[in-house]
Amino acid sequence: MSAFQDRRMQFLTQMDNNSLAVFPASPEKIRSNDTEYPFRQNSDFYYLTGFNEPDACLLLINKPEFQKAVLFNRKKDKKAEVWHGYRLGQSAAVSVLGFDAAYEIDELHKHLLELANGLTALYFPIFQDPDLDKILSNVINELREGKRKGQNAPTSYIDSLPILHEMRLIKSEGEIALLSEAAEISAAGHVRAMQQCSVGMWEYQLQAEVEHEFALQGAPHVAYNSIVAGGENGCILHYTENKGKLRDGDLVLIDAGAEYQGYAGDITRTFPVNGVFSEAQATLYQLVLDIQISAISQIKPGVALRDVNKNAVKQLVDGLLELGILEGERDALIEEEVYKDFYMHGIGHYLGLDVHDVGDSGTADNPRLLEAGMVVTVEPGLYISASANVDDIWKKIGIRIEDDVLVTEFGAEVLSADVPKSINEIEALMADAKKYG
Repeated sequence: MSAFQDRRMQFLTQMDNNSLAVFPASPEKIRSNDTEYPFRQNSDFYYLTGFNEPDACLLLINKPEFQKAVLFNRKKDKKAEVWHGYRLGQSAAVSVLGFDAAYEIDELHKHLLELANGLTALYFPIFQDPDLDKILSNVINELREGKRKGQNAPTSYIDSLPILHEMRLIKSEGEIALLSEAAEISAAGHVRAMQQCSVGMWEYQLQAEVEHEFALQGAPHVAYNSIVAGGENGCILHYTENKGKLRDGDLVLIDAGAEYQGYAGDITRTFPVNGVFSEAQATLYQLVLDIQISAISQIKPGVALRDVNKNAVKQLVDGLLELGILEGERDALIEEEVYKDFYMHGIGHYLGLDVHDVGDSGTADNPRLLEAGMVVTVEPGLYISASANVDDIWKKIGIRIEDDVLVTEFGAEVLSADVPKSINEIEALMADAKKYG
């Protein structure tokens, strides 16, 4: 039995008796006129199916007499396959992917009417997919209208996402291996960027170096739009224009990750364009690095990321006070959130099939505690824009250092450790690249 079959069975065991669950695939999306964006499968659908085509739907049926997983997908069509690529079809969906049955997607409405009739509960991603909502609404109303003929619509409608996302939050050994590979490929891209960076390059040229390495290593797709931000652009958290020139004396911040077999890498490194940190840059960089190293050391089961972030904020404010960038009393500055002028985001997030992966984070008063098998990012930052009310030597400096971290039974394992992050290691790597070309 495949991992995907195991997951389908795991979901089925959590469904009410006499119920049906519906999971839609991603549609193709038009980019312009008659061309599409590169297709990327819905992560929830892929997690349960391993199927990477659009126009598909998974049904999980839980009845007292049987449990079934049924796929609806595109029919085999030789003419369409000549133009647009291979289709798996129905018979192969059963033999290759282990579904109990498979039908053409055009038959979905008819089979939903048959299968939903007389069921008690219907599971689906509520308020997530308008097209699916419309399909299910038509089916439910048709069953209601047929009540005099003995038809009965489900009366309980349950959001499938809390169950599925809880499953996705704790990674299996197979998933950890894929995330490790995604992190190693991502690290290789960042190393290449450090080696190839030079004064006068354009940000998009350095982006091309990173993503070229991803492809060479077996990951032709990025996990998210790459950020390559030179100088003050590094103070824009989600800067993706990548059209500026890399200038002598500036830092460049690269936030980029490869997607490997659906799983995301997510690494950020900040380094000097010319290969040597200035004194001011090194001072701020070391502050962020110390915070990150401390934060990673706190990652273990039973700890809340929210508390790790609180400790990071204290360490950052202490550092900024010591440098004279902030003035006042630490607790008051934290209470008034003055530090948010320089650090606007949290310490990290879940990582998996999505770069900002799913899973319950709890609340401010009752945060979710880390468990073995979770994978998180740890990414403190410091951003001092040109308009900040500080000494000019600190301005136009944006720094973020991010690694992918597996929560183990005893602590943490950094999956992205292959890319250097100490000042000496970065400068040595860049100097060697210039020396030996």
